[in-house]
Amino acid sequence: MKLSGVMLLMIFYCELFVYRITAQASGRPSVVNIGALLSFNTNVGKVAKLAIKAAVDDVNSDPTTLGGTKLKLQMQDCNHSGFLALAEALHLMEGQTVAIIGPQDAVTAHVVSHVANELQVPLLSFSATDPTLSSLQFPYFVRTTQSDQYQMAAIAEIVDHYGWREVIAIYVDDDHGRNGIAALGDTLAAKRCRISFKAPLSVEATEDEITDLLVKVALTESRIIVVHTHYNRGPVVFHVAQYLGMLGTGYVWIATSWLSTALDTNSPFPSDVMDDIQGVLTLRTYTPDSVLKRKFISRWRNLTDAKTPNGYIGLNAYGFYAYDTVWLLARAINSFFKQGGNLSFSKDSRLSDIQGHLRLDSLRIFNGGNLLRDSILQANMTGTAGPARFNSHGDLINPAYEIINVIGTGYRRIGYWSNYSGLSVVRPETLYSKPPNRSSSNQRLYSVIWPGQTTQKPRGWVFPNNGRHLRIGVPNRVSFREFVSVKGSEMTSGFCIDVFTAAINLLPYAVPYKLIPFGDGHNNPSCTELVRLITAGVYDAAVGDIAIITNRTKMADFTQPYIESGLVVVAPVRKLNSNAWAFLSPFTPMMWGVTAVFFLAVGAVVWILEHRLNDEFRGPPKRQVVTILCANHMAICGSHNKLKLHCKPNINPYSAKAIFSHQRH
Repeated sequence: MKLSGVMLLMIFYCELFVYRITAQASGRPSVVNIGALLSFNTNVGKVAKLAIKAAVDDVNSDPTTLGGTKLKLQMQDCNHSGFLALAEALHLMEGQTVAIIGPQDAVTAHVVSHVANELQVPLLSFSATDPTLSSLQFPYFVRTTQSDQYQMAAIAEIVDHYGWREVIAIYVDDDHGRNGIAALGDTLAAKRCRISFKAPLSVEATEDEITDLLVKVALTESRIIVVHTHYNRGPVVFHVAQYLGMLGTGYVWIATSWLSTALDTNSPFPSDVMDDIQGVLTLRTYTPDSVLKRKFISRWRNLTDAKTPNGYIGLNAYGFYAYDTVWLLARAINSFFKQGGNLSFSKDSRLSDIQGHLRLDSLRIFNGGNLLRDSILQANMTGTAGPARFNSHGDLINPAYEIINVIGTGYRRIGYWSNYSGLSVVRPETLYSKPPNRSSSNQRLYSVIWPGQTTQKPRGWVFPNNGRHLRIGVPNRVSFREFVSVKGSEMTSGFCIDVFTAAINLLPYAVPYKLIPFGDGHNNPSCTELVRLITAGVYDAAVGDIAIITNRTKMADFTQPYIESGLVVVAPVRKLNSNAWAFLSPFTPMMWGVTAVFFLAVGAVVWILEHRLNDEFRGPPKRQVVTILCANHMAICGSHNKLKLHCKPNINPYSAKAIFSHQRH
């Protein structure tokens, strides 16, 4: 056993010697200086400090990663201060640092990125999620975690999934908060939703200031509240909200990833803090399960027990990204050397002209900054947080989040969101092998226990106490009171009022209104004048049995008619006895007399026309009378039934012969 151990040790040192000789022959330095800007006393900073050190040790212990070159890490604590971050960044760059891991937050990242642009030193931030940092203004800023652009898209899809339309945004008033909420507003607008009220907080807001702000929030109509703050202010917001009764039934609270990070880092939470966040939804950056992830998790307790005086620190998602960032940088540096890059620095002429005691002229431009940045963006690796590849916009591919519901002494996952297929209860990596499906029927989440310990989906709004009421004009009519009936100045009823109330109740948001009678109640008011007062701004709308006519449609818009109108016949109704002779009811004595007179008149006309030419109309008077009656009867029946007479030529069709001939046919 001893002999085998000695042999393995000799082989290791031989390989190390070969790599060092190869590195020297290829011009590679033995050490590369890198820096890290963190805030050591934060949830993210505590975890990232341990993860970065562990990753540097792992890289340096594997000579194949950098071909014998070592990473020399220098960490600086900027304590959440942009000024301190700037000073520490300048201090790091004085030591010919080729890349900086961090800054940790958006405020310091905005400041330090200007220095990085000047000295061409890449910044690799694993936790600065401000979407505006991906702009063309900061070409040397590389985000190795997910942007808040995607987190806000996930929140917008949650809001749209439950049918809400307005949200309230509580956020810390710095670069991180403002730009994140701006991204939320854009994604909500794409879903036809909006932020109805913005409630900014100062970075060091006191409990009294938070109380005053939440009182204003409670007076608004929306009950969907998004909290986008830092951990130092977030729990205070929920504690004050609990005190004000804003974590009861009807409210919806959605916290961004700061809450899930705190739950993972400081678990278990104190019981009083957990009581303040019952029913809250929060998002956590999704990291797929893998062998590398499980191995790192198994190592984590040993890392925290050995290197932290305060005991165990939970591993959050940013710990995975911090660990992967070091490996990503190491692989990029190796690619940089393979492409012929070298560690050379040049003087910045613009800094040399600055006079003073700051010694800015000691700073140098990294000549290989462009090549190293391109090598970072072209990286293709799989780490503990999953695939680490960048798209054309400089963001990591396959952004995804877990949606968590805080309940009891812990939390439960209710689903996932991915930029590929939206909301789902299936793991995102399972969906990547299928065509994307964003249909509404495919968007699913498990049931949620909302604030107030209820599973019924909150409506999301209430009638505001300080909102402006719509002035609805109602005609105070004397007639047709079934449609609109005004009793006093407050009581209004009727069919039209019932239709209006039912329509208001179907809306997914609050519409406060007040019904105002129009007219004195003694005479029917002019509906045209009522419509005109809408255009004059006296009323916002009108409700009642108002006919839609041409001149009124030119003044205001009308709803679709919900009462049928048109020409009708009004007649008295009386009961009639039906029998076999009912068909004779329309024939009154006067009608019988008129019919008889017409019958005789027609017979007389036929006799006058036929008497001289037709022998059938001659003879004794009795015969002529009979002939006239028969001919008249047949003529009338033939005209009524439109029968065709079949007559011989040269025979008058009106003669008795023709008539009788027709009868025989």
